[in-house]
Amino acid sequence: MDLHLRDLRYFETAAELGHFGQAADQLARSQPALTKCIQRLEEAFGSPLFVREGRGVRLTPVGEMLLGRARLLRNNAEELVRQVNEFAQGQAGHVRVGSGPVAADHLLPQLCALAMEGGHKTTIGIVVGPSWELREQLREGRIDLLIGLTIDGDPNTVSYPIVEDVVVVAASRTHPVFREPRITMQTLLGYAWALPAPNIPSRAWLDMAFSTKGLATPGVQIEASSIALLPRMIARTHLLSFVSRHTLELQGGGDLREVRLKATTLRRKLGVTVRASGELSPAARRIVELLRSRGREIAAHHAAD
Repeated sequence: MDLHLRDLRYFETAAELGHFGQAADQLARSQPALTKCIQRLEEAFGSPLFVREGRGVRLTPVGEMLLGRARLLRNNAEELVRQVNEFAQGQAGHVRVGSGPVAADHLLPQLCALAMEGGHKTTIGIVVGPSWELREQLREGRIDLLIGLTIDGDPNTVSYPIVEDVVVVAASRTHPVFREPRITMQTLLGYAWALPAPNIPSRAWLDMAFSTKGLATPGVQIEASSIALLPRMIARTHLLSFVSRHTLELQGGGDLREVRLKATTLRRKLGVTVRASGELSPAARRIVELLRSRGREIAAHHAAD
């Protein structure tokens, strides 16, 4: 069975747009040519890849599986070309870095400065987003490494812990919770919250911390996809939130205060994660080595700024 990367690229475009005509226009190909490409793939795999849906198309289960594998194969091919070109031209190379929002504040600024020390011409592309989304990009080869929460129990990735991140309940200094004679988890449920979306790991942990005690989960009045927005949000309201202690110190500006309670304190590791089977470019390996050898120094330097 002969597979061509071009056919897979055309298939990816059709799958992402859900319309053969629009995909053909984007690829600057005729629709019959695109249809023949899809037919070749369907003959090769012995199964339909698309079904009609209204004026467009959607993937079959086989098509869904192929899309994930096609992205991985294409990204591996692009990485191969990039690495060989870097080696042939003697360039320092380009590193694609994914970062969670906390690590973006905590580690990236000083890391980038170190990466460019000594005249190194490494170029760095940074994508900041939720960890679950970036983990998928790492597995598919769309980023070279992920800086953020370490990943445990995934045979496809390898994580190297660097620093501890502590997530705590916080509120404005004038919040009435600080006038409570004794603060418990039940006390906290008496107030409204501003929290990240439920799929964010810290939010999931917080909800679990309450539910495992047989309590209701916090009542969310404001839900934000941006964790960086939360400290500013609670500084102007009487809402509780759940944020990194580092973010609290960095963005609080003296307006915020930690609600100290052991049962609602999350300790976790920030580090760098790479694919277990992926071949890193020399530039990417250097970034990983910098993080592993000087990660604590990087974090401490930024905290002191």
